[in-house]
Amino acid sequence: MPKERPLWRGPAFRLCLLSAALFLCLQLAMRRSWCPEEKPRERARAVAAGRAPPPSRGAAAAPGGRRRVTYVRSGRRGSAVPACCIPQPPGGRRRKAVRWHIELQPWASPTPSLNYEASRFLKYISTSQISCEHMNLNSLKGYSETTKKPWSICLDERFSLIHRIRSKQCRLYSLGLGSDDNQFEVGMANSGCEVHRFDPSIKSAHIQEGRHLWYHRLSIDWRDPNPAIAAHKLHSNTKKLGTILNEFGHQKIDVLKADVESAEWKILENLILEDVVEQIGQLVFEVHIHWPGFEVSGNDSTVVRYWYSLLRELELKDFRLFHTYKDLSKPQMFLKKNAFNASSCYTLSWVNTRWK
Repeated sequence: MPKERPLWRGPAFRLCLLSAALFLCLQLAMRRSWCPEEKPRERARAVAAGRAPPPSRGAAAAPGGRRRVTYVRSGRRGSAVPACCIPQPPGGRRRKAVRWHIELQPWASPTPSLNYEASRFLKYISTSQISCEHMNLNSLKGYSETTKKPWSICLDERFSLIHRIRSKQCRLYSLGLGSDDNQFEVGMANSGCEVHRFDPSIKSAHIQEGRHLWYHRLSIDWRDPNPAIAAHKLHSNTKKLGTILNEFGHQKIDVLKADVESAEWKILENLILEDVVEQIGQLVFEVHIHWPGFEVSGNDSTVVRYWYSLLRELELKDFRLFHTYKDLSKPQMFLKKNAFNASSCYTLSWVNTRWK
């Protein structure tokens, strides 16, 4: 009887062994292509041994390999670009699907009527929805002067802003157009808040004043510019607020203050449609009603219905109006008419009741 050959010397076993080796090599190659970054400890050993360059200044490693910005004081006015303003790489925060239109509220009357629409709208912006006992900035450390306008923020203990101010973790974005009234921003910066003021009229791209106050030559808009057109306008830099948040690496804004001379309606619409408003703790907006506003079209009753619908969208997002101010120093005009006992300008303040 012939002697039986061992299994390990057979061709089938050798073929299986070769296949296993090829599969292992393929797995190792694919793993290297998917994970090109070095592990932190291996990176540290390489830097210590001189085989790899040290990390750049002003940036530190963050979980998930994302870049974390360190704020560096840049010195006097007009100096180099602060580290806060270094553009972040694309592909940051994921957003929900963008909506194209807000949901318009039903007409205030069975048939469209300016009288009914105006009455509903003016009553809405003149009535607080929630009470706030502490709105005086004089209670904040380092704040002593009175602002020219009532930029009211809610400092009640039940909301997070006062706690974030005390822990020096608050952030304020201020949108304006060449206004000299900056005492509100200075007061918030003196209280320890990180303040960014966006004004396209300043001379330098980024200016730092003091420890917590930055000025940026940027105009907040409701659309990003066309790259082909923007390339020919070097002194015009307009971007959506969501784009700037991504570029600056900011996830949240505790207070958004806006005095943008009738651009507020379309900016507010953009914040709602792109869900950027959910990243904001309090809104302080000056609204203008002497004309429809930039790129707001339709007859008078349609315009007022659109304004009202925008504000109701804020309410659906859990924002509540806690302060309203009717500016009697401005012309008493409503859509170019001296009617309805309305001022052409109101300052409205909302708090996000879900803000943490």
